Amino acid sequence: MKLKRSCLAHYLDSKFGGTGSPVWFLIGKDIEDMSVELNPETETVKNILDETSVTDNGYEPSMDADPYYANPDDAIYEKLRDIAMNRLTGDECKTTILEVLIEDPTDSSHKAWTEDVIVKPQSYGGEQGGINIPYQVTFAGNRKEGTVTITNKVPTFTENT
Repeated sequence: MKLKRSCLAHYLDSKFGGTGSPVWFLIGKDIEDMSVELNPETETVKNILDETSVTDNGYEPSMDADPYYANPDDAIYEKLRDIAMNRLTGDECKTTILEVLIEDPTDSSHKAWTEDVIVKPQSYGGEQGGINIPYQVTFAGNRKEGTVTITNKVPTFTENT
């Protein structure tokens, strides 16, 4: 049985700043296709002896949330508007992502990871029908593995010890 795309959920802490309990915002409404691009970085060098060496420089993951239609009722809207309209940078754009993998929907606990991220709107405006503020999420390290329970659509993350 293959997993449906809805079994991989991405949430952003809409509070930004990392203090207090997170307020998770589920990314995906209006989005038909979204992936975390791992952007692996390797370097291959062939020397004069015809020997090949490969250096693995890790990953630079990112994800594009496009479209995101401005909705003042969304927990993340106010911060996206602030970042875009006031051209915020650095720590003012930093929050946490929660990635949840639901391999068995009948289980009460699911595999999950959190990581620091930078959220940057890419543009604003768009076509007739709604203000679009597509944004990029760039993973910034401090990745932690754990489990999530979801009650009334609200995830609670517990880090593995």
